[in-house]
Amino acid sequence: MATLIPPPSKKQRKEAQKAREVDIIPTDLPQVSIKFEALDTGESVGGSLRVPGGINEKQLEQLLNQLQGSAEDPVPYTFSCSIPGKNKEDPPQNVDITDSLWSSLLKPGYKTSEDQITLVFAPRAVFKVRPITRSSAAIAGHGSTILCSAFAPHTSSRMVTGAGDNTARIWDCATQTPLSVLKGHFNWVLCVAWSPDGDLIATGSMDNTVRLWESKAGKPWGDAMRGHSKWITSLAWEPLHLVAAGNRPKLASASKDGTIKIWDAALRTCLYTLSGHTNSVSCVKWGGQGLLYTGSHDKTIRVWDIKAGGRCINILKSHGHWVNHLSLSTDYAIRVGPFGPDGKDNPSPQEARDIAKKNYEKVVKRSGQFEELIATASDDFTMFLWNPLKSNKPLARMTGHQKLVNHVAFSPDGRYIVSASFDNSIKLWDGRDGKFIATFRGHVASVYQVAWSSDCRLLVSCSKDTTLKVWDVKTRKLSVDLPGHQDEVYTVDWSVDGQRVCSGGKDKMVRLWTH
Repeated sequence: MATLIPPPSKKQRKEAQKAREVDIIPTDLPQVSIKFEALDTGESVGGSLRVPGGINEKQLEQLLNQLQGSAEDPVPYTFSCSIPGKNKEDPPQNVDITDSLWSSLLKPGYKTSEDQITLVFAPRAVFKVRPITRSSAAIAGHGSTILCSAFAPHTSSRMVTGAGDNTARIWDCATQTPLSVLKGHFNWVLCVAWSPDGDLIATGSMDNTVRLWESKAGKPWGDAMRGHSKWITSLAWEPLHLVAAGNRPKLASASKDGTIKIWDAALRTCLYTLSGHTNSVSCVKWGGQGLLYTGSHDKTIRVWDIKAGGRCINILKSHGHWVNHLSLSTDYAIRVGPFGPDGKDNPSPQEARDIAKKNYEKVVKRSGQFEELIATASDDFTMFLWNPLKSNKPLARMTGHQKLVNHVAFSPDGRYIVSASFDNSIKLWDGRDGKFIATFRGHVASVYQVAWSSDCRLLVSCSKDTTLKVWDVKTRKLSVDLPGHQDEVYTVDWSVDGQRVCSGGKDKMVRLWTH
């Protein structure tokens, strides 16, 4: 028997009876005065302009490209406008121009045609990542559950996974074959991380050690780095633009013993041990201004200044339960370093650092000032948005999830935050003020991780329900459903060039997905 569509619910019938609003732009709209202002530098472009009140986003884009002299090779832009809050003491809010000035600002009454409207513009990604639609390979090899995975920063043809069979493996994604097995740990490999120049891979294990490996040959780079008294929960490399040319980046490891150790990768010695957390450290991130951010099961987030010898400069307390994960607004820029879409093929060490610095500053600059925000996710079902250099009070509290929040990730341009929760949903938030935007529903079990595509238009999630799902950020809908795994999927990553997605989980198979 064919599946019958269920009858409309009471709510749907009520909606259908309502008078529909037709979005027609009035013909007698007066002209409005606008001014363009750059998001990163705060400089205005082209002075004050009179434009029709019904001008749409595409036309604004053309106008701005002509003013900047790039009409031949137009750059796509997003526009937003700052409006005062409802009450006097409320902070100003950002409204995105999604359709036209009339429907976004004039019709809701945020601005009138008498006001001078300042439109803040930011360039979008010039390239488009195609949504992945099929599983191109399922590769066996691991003898136990796959716990973590990461693509190389410089190419989508190399990927590393860590598993419960005490090994990490490097895979050649171009030929879809295993490249080398990294043997040495004698307990589960819980986390893997590529160094920002792509030369080394760090693995952290349940045997309390961190090991380094050469990424090309898959050979061990010296012996295990011992020092932690419990297992390693998270690893973070120093961003490339902070490393002097000719030096190796340093590595930070967080552990269940409540400490963070900073290692010299060339000498494989421990430089500092940062203690202060009173419980397991769940996540560590290395910011682009020489700060280290750590989230812990003691409900706090600590900020450490590595330039000052690892001094703790801020403690952020607001969560009511464990902090599970944290994300920086500059995560993507730090990961990509010199290897973005506009990077060179074989930059010299100094060139690589200059490109990495430029990429970082593109994302971190807001009206001429550096702003690195962090979002934290917790077992108390909430998330907080912080600017830890300015204050130890959060900018926003993000509520709405009904179970613990397991993973949080800023979009590559820092514009959005996405969170994955055990309540089967994924939520999208504004990365500037933490406002709720949308919920993606579709998974039928806990969502474990999410990964962004490098153009910020798509995201992929992996879940306990054995599927991956690709979501479209603009339409806020499911783009592609990707079944294939036989059991829970614990880890997912999208390569920097957008070509491939990798996933792994309980069925011990590494799956690669392409468009």
